[in-house]
Amino acid sequence: MFQGIRFIPDDTDLPFMLYSRFGFLLSGFFCVAAFLVFLFNGLNYGIDFKGGTLIEVRTLGNVNIGDLRSRIGGLDLGETELQEFGAPNDILIRLETQSGGEVAQTAAVDQVTKALGKDVEIRRVELVGPKVSGELTQGGIIAVIAAVILVLIYIWFRFEWQFGVGAVASLLHDVIITIGVLSALRIEFNLNTIAAILTIIGYSLNDTVVIYDRIREYLRKFKKKPFVNVINEALNATLARTIITGTSTLIALLALYVWGGEVIRGFTFTMIFGVLIGTYSSVFVAAPALILLGSVRDTKREPAKASP
Repeated sequence: MFQGIRFIPDDTDLPFMLYSRFGFLLSGFFCVAAFLVFLFNGLNYGIDFKGGTLIEVRTLGNVNIGDLRSRIGGLDLGETELQEFGAPNDILIRLETQSGGEVAQTAAVDQVTKALGKDVEIRRVELVGPKVSGELTQGGIIAVIAAVILVLIYIWFRFEWQFGVGAVASLLHDVIITIGVLSALRIEFNLNTIAAILTIIGYSLNDTVVIYDRIREYLRKFKKKPFVNVINEALNATLARTIITGTSTLIALLALYVWGGEVIRGFTFTMIFGVLIGTYSSVFVAAPALILLGSVRDTKREPAKASP
């Protein structure tokens, strides 16, 4: 009878928990580094958060981005940015927030439209004022915090409180390091990035729940086996699923990053890094956290040492 391809042998017995302390030290180092980078470097906020204007245009004649840049540069509108995306004749124009409020922003758009002339088709104009950007910032922060709290409640009711704390620690680990990388690389932080972070939380949670569910199953099945060994066996049992799910997701995201265009590049990069760090944290943060916190069964006896 035909047997499916097995990427991970059935008898795999990797001692994950033997390296849990190293994983905690590595994660702690990167979390502190990410916090410091964010503290001193900040985030490269997009128009969604700092206000401004985004104009999407399509060139109709023999007009290149250098020509458009020279036209707009002479308007004295402050910092402007032009970049190609999608098709070769599609261009995004970003204008900084103009002093004078929305009236000044609208006037700036009119100036740009006149400077571009008839050789360019205006396809989209987005105007974000300071008040709106402040509301978006507050809403983004609330969305992330609410997601983490709901995760804690969900895991707490489904498993035990120790599992809930371990899952939240893993999610905070992913979010902090991801934000640190975005800050270090100066990748634009906008609503798409917030969406990517929330997606990362969901992906990492799903990976963690699968591992936790197997740990709970093995705790009931092997009642006399040391807790550390139970976690090792659960991680090995779910290793194939973890690798295959992560790899297939990365393949799709890499395709989007290469061919998806500039508009979603920040989103896809955040997702790619988030999948990698989320897979790592499910194994080396969420699972080892249970050893530090102790399960209900494990706290009734002396903790066992990991077998080599």
